[in-house]
Amino acid sequence: MRRDGWTGRLWAEAAGIYAAIRDHPFLAGLTDGRLDPAAFAHYVVQDAYYLNDFARTLAVVGSKAPTLAGVGMFARHAAATVDVELALHESLLPELGIDNPDTVPVAPTTRVYTSYLLATGYGGSFADGLAAVLPCYWIYAEVGTELVTRGSPDPRYQRWIDTYADEQYQTLVDEVLTLADGVGATLGAAEEARAREHFATAARYEWMFFDAAWRREVWPV
Repeated sequence: MRRDGWTGRLWAEAAGIYAAIRDHPFLAGLTDGRLDPAAFAHYVVQDAYYLNDFARTLAVVGSKAPTLAGVGMFARHAAATVDVELALHESLLPELGIDNPDTVPVAPTTRVYTSYLLATGYGGSFADGLAAVLPCYWIYAEVGTELVTRGSPDPRYQRWIDTYADEQYQTLVDEVLTLADGVGATLGAAEEARAREHFATAARYEWMFFDAAWRREVWPV
């Protein structure tokens, strides 16, 4: 799903961040089956918290879209986040021994990442919000495509991989990338630089999110 145009520039600038994500032991553990199920459980719970706020951010960003097509696209994507991704998490949690995820606190990295997305979505321009949500879309599509070729001996991990390698998810990502390329071509120098910084920041948070699950991050005090 590598592209030319504005999104190609964004990806090229964040290539080192994606390489660090791709090589993270959390992802390696998904495919070789050695990932501690407790770390995966931590990830799933925190990702459920994350997706709740990600869906809200998509709704806010979509409300600022300059065209009705953009408004509709983000509305559909927010609904898909709830219907598909959160449904996956709800099915995985009991298999991971978590019957009541609400008793697990929101971890520091989850809190700061979702707060950043919501603040950017509400307080920034449409381009700002679009650039901030784009890494989550794109990095998961790339991870899904890469990991599905390796597979996993653990059926729980394989279901997670299959979700993001699925053609329907890849189509959603292609839609938002196409929109982003059109938006990027219209930006002035200052707004374009700010959007690129939002993209890079959110990409770094994606690495931090996987790393927090690997460490089973908790509040230090």
